[in-house]
Amino acid sequence: MRSDQVFALIDCNSFYASCERVFRPDLAKTPIVVLSNNDGCVIARSYDAKPFVKMGAPYFQCRDTLQRHGIVAFSSNYALYGDMSERVMSLIESMVPAAEVYSIDECFADLTGVQGSLTEFGRQVRAKVLKCTGIPVGVGIAPTKTLAKLANHTAKRLQAQTGGVVDICDPFKRDWVLRNTEVKEVWGIGRRMTAHLETMGIRTAMDLAKTDPWTLRQKFSVVVEKTARELAGTPCLELEEAAPPKQEICCSRMFGKRLTELAPIKQAVASYAGRAAEKLRAQGSVCKRMRVSIRTGMFNPDEAKYAKGVLVELPYPTNDTLLLTRAATEAVEQVYRPGYRYSKAEVLLMDLRQPGEFTDDLFAVTQPVACDRLMSVLDAINEKYGRGTMRSASVPRAPDWGMRREMMSRSYTTRIDQLWRVG
Repeated sequence: MRSDQVFALIDCNSFYASCERVFRPDLAKTPIVVLSNNDGCVIARSYDAKPFVKMGAPYFQCRDTLQRHGIVAFSSNYALYGDMSERVMSLIESMVPAAEVYSIDECFADLTGVQGSLTEFGRQVRAKVLKCTGIPVGVGIAPTKTLAKLANHTAKRLQAQTGGVVDICDPFKRDWVLRNTEVKEVWGIGRRMTAHLETMGIRTAMDLAKTDPWTLRQKFSVVVEKTARELAGTPCLELEEAAPPKQEICCSRMFGKRLTELAPIKQAVASYAGRAAEKLRAQGSVCKRMRVSIRTGMFNPDEAKYAKGVLVELPYPTNDTLLLTRAATEAVEQVYRPGYRYSKAEVLLMDLRQPGEFTDDLFAVTQPVACDRLMSVLDAINEKYGRGTMRSASVPRAPDWGMRREMMSRSYTTRIDQLWRVG
């Protein structure tokens, strides 16, 4: 049995585009891009679309380019992507000793103690995920999380040679990867840090691994020091099996069109407050403070600009959708000014804690037990029948201010009326 610590990073390839392809096999060899809210800009690209369009390119600017190269554009379908992510992560968690879901398309796994060839084990994980979900993944295996991330990058970069799985636990293979990887590709090394490191002659991952960690700590930060130590094979980052509760929860959206009247803005803010409350209850937290803000578009020189927010103190720590919605819509009345064309609103829940962590006096008001039961019923109904089935009366079913998603695929896995049809 292997005793040395071993990590794997399992990363979905072009995740959003892969989700779209699962239910559109006719697009298996067609380049795909996925657009941001309101079909604004490109936020995801399949591998074969990357040579023709840059990440973040505005859709209205690259539309002709996409058509010229036969690239199919999809509006973002977060319900589909979220559900497919849960399926992939659940499958991975069933196959490994321990796992940490790092993002919607990435998962760290602890392979310490796994017997036999780790490369073969990685191929088994990859094959099972592809068979059961249709999502291709890459697997990087190494003694530290940073090296596992680097191995995963190599697995995808050299997929034809690696088959999507790279194990660099062997020092010879590890050194080859470090020498052949630019420092900008190292996890946690951003564009600015890359420029600073290059002035010191650090141009590859190997250069960074060989740099004195204490020098990096004094010149930059403890984060860069840990990165260098991890590249050298010393584990500094542990697996976090349970993600800590978020300290803030934000729900922010661009409107599908400019809004000038107060009523539809209040509807939108009520919708965002309800969604934020769902996230709050999902992590078992309550909040005591909330910030509500609205703003106009900031880039059109022909439009008057305005942005303002207000801080709201809640009467008691709460996760009650109705209370949060009422407080948020009342706050909109304080910041709204007529004569502007508003493009966005934001609800930010702050001062989050677990129930019982707030220290109040004996006579302080607390959330009623009946409210807790009501929220449990609300969440159970929405989980069973779909988000928004039960909601605040101030939120319409199909608002005209909703996001523009003219090219959105069906919610194949979360709505019974949109199930995949074959034949």
